[in-house]
Amino acid sequence: MYVIPAIDIRKGRAVRLVQGDLRDETVYSQEPVSVAKLWKLKGAKRLHVIDLDGAFSGKLSNLDYVKEIIKATDFKVQMGGGIRDLKTIEKVINTGVSSVILGTSAVQNKEFVKEAVKEYGKCIIAGIDAKKGMVAIKGWKQVTKVNAVDLAKEMEDLGVSAIIFTDIQRDGMMEGPNFKSTKELAQKVDIPVIISGGISGYKDIEHSKKLEKYGITSVIIGKALYTGKIDLKLAIKLVKEPVAPTKTRRKKK
Repeated sequence: MYVIPAIDIRKGRAVRLVQGDLRDETVYSQEPVSVAKLWKLKGAKRLHVIDLDGAFSGKLSNLDYVKEIIKATDFKVQMGGGIRDLKTIEKVINTGVSSVILGTSAVQNKEFVKEAVKEYGKCIIAGIDAKKGMVAIKGWKQVTKVNAVDLAKEMEDLGVSAIIFTDIQRDGMMEGPNFKSTKELAQKVDIPVIISGGISGYKDIEHSKKLEKYGITSVIIGKALYTGKIDLKLAIKLVKEPVAPTKTRRKKK
């Protein structure tokens, strides 16, 4: 299992929001590249980056910072936020990003997802953010009538290589992830699921590790790292991260 630190970038700064609310923003660093270097020193192999300006506006705004991060750390970066056309995907991948996260576009434009997978294969992953089981889009401002599990199945059928699942009511709240919903979603698909949103302490990491057998291969940590609740080096040691396991296929229900 991989422990993946998160950096959310807004206006060139490393920030954290509570439940995606721009009115509840905490700035942790004016220099996201320095933050990435710290996570590298702590032993991280991968990095989760969200362009918050892009997520809310639909247009990438912080790609230059991501380019600097990759140059300085050689991280395998998974990036999302405002990536809604093939030209943008090409631009992001040419920057050195390993995986592109499609969120809003995964709901609104299935044909685009299909084309993206055809063109970029395993580089495409889906970010499914949900509130009470229903998918939220456009920087979490709009809750749709799309069921998260149903969308996960569709994304698998379209060929995405993994799914990042976030319960937005837990994000930034330091109350633990929605393990129940994440496990249920993971059991319905045969591609890796990455758990995100609400990791608050080492017990959450240990619980995530126990869910590895259901296909949960990584855990994303944000606020708990920035507030010092979790030490990244210890978290990585806790999961003893070798190569991320390949999910055992099972019959869907």
